[in-house]
Amino acid sequence: MKMIGRLGQIGIVLIVSIGLLGARDRSTAPPPSATGPQEVTVAGLVLDPDTQQPTIVLQGKRDKRAFAMVIGPAEATGIALPLQNVTPPRPLTHDLFLTLFGRLNVSLTKAVITDLRDNTYYATLFLLVNGTAMELDSRPSDAIALAIRAKAPVYAEDRVFEKAKLLPGGPASGPRI
Repeated sequence: MKMIGRLGQIGIVLIVSIGLLGARDRSTAPPPSATGPQEVTVAGLVLDPDTQQPTIVLQGKRDKRAFAMVIGPAEATGIALPLQNVTPPRPLTHDLFLTLFGRLNVSLTKAVITDLRDNTYYATLFLLVNGTAMELDSRPSDAIALAIRAKAPVYAEDRVFEKAKLLPGGPASGPRI
């Protein structure tokens, strides 16, 4: 838990309003009819008040639905630092991967959170390797950390939003990734 204290010390934990954690479109208009993955933004990185575990909140750009994932302290740091434009004195693992990608002519085109099964989130990295498309299985926290650094979009499949809202306690008590 040493890393959580460090997060608080450098002030990189983002605050999210309580209303966002259970965000739903409250307008009377029907939800957008588009389906498939939608781009998400990191709406917040918070410490769960009960467990003191870092939790990332992602919100869809298309319909504003949100869901939360519990992540580890190292993953929280890996996501929070680039969001705050903080460069660590030595490269973190995600920085190292992007440097390696660049030298090998690999670019990250997008990250997609693909599913939620048995309280575990799944993600895929979409890469372009010397002009050839490639997909890699990834933990969502790593996919998000890499995408933020690469300035690549992060998407979530509709089924992820649906499954996350069915969890006991709702989106704010999401499963680990």
